[in-house]
Amino acid sequence: MKIAVISPLFSRSNELVTTLRSHFPDTTINADNTLKTKEDIIAYLQEMDGAIVGREEIDDEILQACPKLKILSRYGVGLDNVDVEALKKRNIHLGWTGGTNCNSVAEITLYFMLSLMRNTYTTATLLKQHTWKVSGGSELTGKTIGLFGFGHIAKRVVELLKPFSCTILVCNRTQNEAEAKDYGITFASKERILEVADIISIHLPLTPQSKNLFSRAEFEAMKPSAFIINTARGGIIDEEALKVALKTGQIAGAGLEAFAQEPVQDWELIDLPNLMCLPHVGGNSKESILAMGYASIAHLKEFFKV
Repeated sequence: MKIAVISPLFSRSNELVTTLRSHFPDTTINADNTLKTKEDIIAYLQEMDGAIVGREEIDDEILQACPKLKILSRYGVGLDNVDVEALKKRNIHLGWTGGTNCNSVAEITLYFMLSLMRNTYTTATLLKQHTWKVSGGSELTGKTIGLFGFGHIAKRVVELLKPFSCTILVCNRTQNEAEAKDYGITFASKERILEVADIISIHLPLTPQSKNLFSRAEFEAMKPSAFIINTARGGIIDEEALKVALKTGQIAGAGLEAFAQEPVQDWELIDLPNLMCLPHVGGNSKESILAMGYASIAHLKEFFKV
């Protein structure tokens, strides 16, 4: 059984690779991240029976060129980079487990919330530049938080926010009132959340409906004191509109760890003093790397009955 690991992050984990090869000795890894083009991925997968894929784009053209492929196991939680319908059409099994990195991403979300509210990112940066500025911001406790999406990560964010006694409003495609009662949240419209939230946090997949969901009109509708956080997918925030909003004071600041282009190239955006930014490390804790990896291995084991 030939298995290929496309994800460099999985490939660089000795523990995961050793475990995978104990079940599938004929495994090829991509630790050096040499797969730069669609043609590279096709050549890499052409003779494979199964593959573990991370954030790499897998479309019908790739699947058509790899007729031996029987299963694609997702290392991670999002499916926006995988053509699920093409998998079904070609009878290729999808191995996927949601929520394996939810705590890791939720912790980064809470980190953004605290740092933005308390102004610690700005004052720490100034201090490293030898400027002493005492500006402690506002407390997170008691603030109104608006969450867009209510999957595994957003629910974990709600749990982490419990000690802060926040009012939590949620905009979600579906509304389960029993679940709302259990989590102590209130479902609300997009317009209501934009109007009243002190912090907006995005937890949505990137789809045609969510692309540029936050653009000029949304920033104009937010409070000037409000912050927006995206630990989901790049492209949900219109980055050009965000630059204007941050420069003109339409909103107070933002925290991003997902960008429309990765690695990010827009240094004008990155250099803005009221933007906190990270290189998409939300789901990158040691614990979540292993959890995602073992889940993807489990799907291969189950499919091939090993």
